[in-house]
Amino acid sequence: MAPEARTLPVMPGAETYGHGHDVAVVFAHGQRTIADSAEYFSPHLNRGMRLVDVGCGPGSITCELAAAVAPGTVVGVDADAGVLRTAAERAAALHLGTVIFEQANAYALPHGDATFDAAHAHQLLQHLREPVAALAEMRRVVVPGGLVAARDADYGTMVHSPQFEGIERWRELYREVARRTGVCADAGRLLPQWFFAAGLTDPVTTSSSTWTFAEPARRRWWADSWTSRLLDGRLGELAIELELATRDDLAAMAADWDRWASHRSGWFAFLHGEVVARTPA
Repeated sequence: MAPEARTLPVMPGAETYGHGHDVAVVFAHGQRTIADSAEYFSPHLNRGMRLVDVGCGPGSITCELAAAVAPGTVVGVDADAGVLRTAAERAAALHLGTVIFEQANAYALPHGDATFDAAHAHQLLQHLREPVAALAEMRRVVVPGGLVAARDADYGTMVHSPQFEGIERWRELYREVARRTGVCADAGRLLPQWFFAAGLTDPVTTSSSTWTFAEPARRRWWADSWTSRLLDGRLGELAIELELATRDDLAAMAADWDRWASHRSGWFAFLHGEVVARTPA
C-alpha cells in the first residue's frame, strides 16, 4: 500500500503562503507595476475612487493605484507585517499621502459594508484555501454597483524552451506543494467560476494576459528568483517538509534554472486569468 500523502495541519483562518517573504520574493513582488500586472483593470480607475488592494505585498502596484485614483484613498491590506513596512516605506518615499497599509486577514477585512468603490487583488487567490470566501469579503466592502478585480497566474500553462527536465520537475513540484497545502496553482483558469460562486455574476471583463521572460537580463532575474525560493526560501522548506523533494533534488532543479537562463535562446511564458466584475446593485 502506498504511504499516505503528507499535508500540513492548518489552524482555522490560517494560510500557508508557499512563497514566503524572504528577500528574493519581496524584491520580485516589488517590481510589479500596473503596466505588467494590472493593465486589465486600469481602464476602470478614476480620480477620487476609494479602493482596497487585498494581498498588497510590498505595495508596488498599490502605490501606482494610489497615484491613478488620487485624491481618492487606497488601502493596502496584507497578512504579513514585515512586507507592509516595506510597502509603507515605498509610499513615503513617493510622497503618497492618500495610501495607507493595514495588517488584516483577507477573509475579515476591517472595514464596514460598502466602504470602497472597488477592490483589487493580484496573485492572491491562488494562495488561499477559500478563494470564494475572500472574493465574497471583497464584494462586501464594495458599494453596490462597484467593482471587484482579480488577476492570478495559471501554473498549468507554463511553457519554456529549450526544455530542461529540472524546470519541468520544479513546476510539478510547485503544483503539488500547492495541492498539499490546500491551494490551487492553476487559479487563473478558475477565476470566472470563483467570481460567480461569490455572487459576482456581472462580469465587466474576463480576459487573460501573459508574462514572458526571454531577454537575457529578464531571463536571469526570473531564474535567480526561483533558484532562491528553492534553495533558501519557503518553497524549498515545504517541499522537504512534505517529503516531496530532497536537498539534492532542489539543487538539481536550481542547476537547470541556471542552465536555462544562460541559454541564448531561453524563453519562458505563462497565462494569467483576469476578471473585473460589478457588485450587485
